[in-house]
Amino acid sequence: MKKNVVFIPNIDLGNKRATPYHYSVKSWKHWCDKNDVLLLEWTEPIMDSDVFPIIMQREWVFDILEHNQINYDQVLIVDADTIVHPNCPNFFKETNHEYTAVLNNGCYEWVTRSVRDWGSSLFPNEPLIKTYNYFNTGFIIANKKHKPFFDSLKELYMNRGNEIKILRNKIKASTGQTIVNFMLQKQNIKTTVLSEAYNLQDLFKKSLIHIPGHSWYSDDLHFLQAGWIYHFNAIPPNDRDVSYWMERTYKKLYD
Repeated sequence: MKKNVVFIPNIDLGNKRATPYHYSVKSWKHWCDKNDVLLLEWTEPIMDSDVFPIIMQREWVFDILEHNQINYDQVLIVDADTIVHPNCPNFFKETNHEYTAVLNNGCYEWVTRSVRDWGSSLFPNEPLIKTYNYFNTGFIIANKKHKPFFDSLKELYMNRGNEIKILRNKIKASTGQTIVNFMLQKQNIKTTVLSEAYNLQDLFKKSLIHIPGHSWYSDDLHFLQAGWIYHFNAIPPNDRDVSYWMERTYKKLYD
């Protein structure tokens, strides 16, 4: 029987970034058990992460599923710096069986610069993506009919991997996210756009997390009332880093 799958890349590259990600995995395990969904935690890179960062290696998700003989229907590829609320609705029912994502509602300067620079470097003949149509790839749902699209991403990375590595160091705005957005546009992939509740991003800029010395509002988990899946990205350097917020959120929801 085919099952929906939640696929979480959780790979320790030795930089301590993955330290709090076990909270993400545990929250997703709870949600998957509740909704009869298979959780797959991916812990080993399949190639050199210096040339092919993990965000790019995720495009091999269908190969990983098939190698492990997993009979899947739809697959959520979700970042490991997320915590899912235990009462989150089953978003697999909202996809129309299309490529599904959430618009990126974060730093527009970063997005416009990333689109401009990656567009001129890799996609000079492609129209620039409108900032308000740009997806955050920390939450992507796909299925078998999208394998050709993922294969085209893999081919691009394999053929131009060294060039992309040089551009990453030069542009410093996105590793694979903007490339995915350009390829979606170029191939005119039909998409379903879900509410930001399913990928609530950039919490600090939304005044949803309290950082002492920066925040005028109370020190509460305001974001719990603003969405279902909390993405702890783009937090400015301070003592309350990703580890702090993931641990605090998990313990509030599950302990």
